[in-house]
Amino acid sequence: MSSKSNEKSKKALVLIDFQKEWTTKGSEYYIGNIGEVIGKTNLLVDYCKNKDYKVIFTKHVEKEGKAFRKGKGAELIPGIHLTSEDKIIEKNKISPFYKTSMEKELNGIKEVIICGILTNLCVRSFVQDAYDRDFEITIVKDCCAAFDNKTHEFTLKDLRETRPEIKITNWKKIIE
Repeated sequence: MSSKSNEKSKKALVLIDFQKEWTTKGSEYYIGNIGEVIGKTNLLVDYCKNKDYKVIFTKHVEKEGKAFRKGKGAELIPGIHLTSEDKIIEKNKISPFYKTSMEKELNGIKEVIICGILTNLCVRSFVQDAYDRDFEITIVKDCCAAFDNKTHEFTLKDLRETRPEIKITNWKKIIE
C-alpha cells in the first residue's frame, strides 16, 4: 500500500455549506464578500486532494421556506474546487451527522480537517459531533466564515477553551 493511499484512509477534508445562499446579495443569509475565504479554501482543497485526502462537501437543503432550496441557493458556490470524485452530503438540519451518510463516509478516517460557513452554527455542530466520535480535529479558521468576525472569533475561542485537544490553525500551516 502506498503512503498516499494509506493517508487517504485516515484523513478527510470536510467543507461545510459553501453554498450560494450565503453569497447572494439580497438574501437574508448574505454574509458579504467572502472571496478571500473561497480563495484560501480552494488552495486547501487542492492541497488535500494532492495528498489524497477524502474530500466531503455538505449542503444544507431546506424542505420548506425560501432559502437553501434546490435550485434556489442550495447549490455550492461557483468556483469552489469540487470534482466528481468528491462526496456531497445533503442535510436539512444543523448537524451534518443527523440523518445523513456522514458517519459512513468517515468510516476509517482518523483525522478531519474542517472549514465552512457558518463558524458558529453548522461548522461548530460538525466539530462537536466529530469530537464526540473521537476524531482528531483541525479547524481551519481562515477558511471559515460567520456573519461577523466577533461571532467567528468567539466560537473559535470557546471551542479552544472547552476542547483544548482540537487544533485551530490557518490554511498556510496545513500546507507547509
